[in-house]
Amino acid sequence: MKQKQTARVLSQKEIAPDIYDMWIETSLAAEAKPGQFLGVYPKDKSTLLPRPISICEVRAGDGGQWGNALRIVYRIAGAGTREFSSYGEGDRIALLGPLGNGFPLEAGKGKRVFLMGGGIGIPPILELAKCLEADMAYKQVILGYRDRELFLKENFERYASVYVATEDGSMGIKGNVMDVIAANELEADVIFACGPMPMLRAVKKYAQERGIPAYISLEEHMACGVGACLGCVVKTKEIDSHSHVHNARICTDGPVFEAETVEI
Repeated sequence: MKQKQTARVLSQKEIAPDIYDMWIETSLAAEAKPGQFLGVYPKDKSTLLPRPISICEVRAGDGGQWGNALRIVYRIAGAGTREFSSYGEGDRIALLGPLGNGFPLEAGKGKRVFLMGGGIGIPPILELAKCLEADMAYKQVILGYRDRELFLKENFERYASVYVATEDGSMGIKGNVMDVIAANELEADVIFACGPMPMLRAVKKYAQERGIPAYISLEEHMACGVGACLGCVVKTKEIDSHSHVHNARICTDGPVFEAETVEI
């Protein structure tokens, strides 16, 4: 169940230009699932709404030096995230979470799985790669970057085979994540993906053509993060019980949807 709390920053570093990696000590880790996100509040009191940031990694009651902790990896996109990038060890940070529905792990059990991330949609795929154990699924991670700054790639290599595309061709395949699949003749029974909308549209089309399920995490601007404002809606096949139209709220009904159920 989501809750608001003030947590403590354990560490932070810049891992690519304007992309930051922060670990936070928080009891919210005990209930966090891959694909969920946090609402992170700036300290500026004139800013009422939190910034939605995906959960990258979870450490919950594992006996480690930090106890319960969450990792977020985010890009500076405005004043709020720029403020977050200035935080250091010991700073306090206000959080709301965990939010959203997360990826359905059971859908990948015993299957060949594509775990696909593009740009800042890469971080939430990491915890998914961890949670889909090797004996549950054959995992193929496909990551799309702008250039040779391959943030988190080494983290993924602990859990799965990793394939890379870069827009400028500086590393891996020149192109996008779909080009990686074609170049390596990869196959899967189910897809999990997060990234920019053009990528998710291509993933949906690919899955439809092959008759396989795809679960996509939509990256849309969110306001309240709890479903009250209807500021982040996506058209759906089914009628939403809240608005009584063919819409779903990404922040509460998502951010993960089966691709077939949404119009993107």
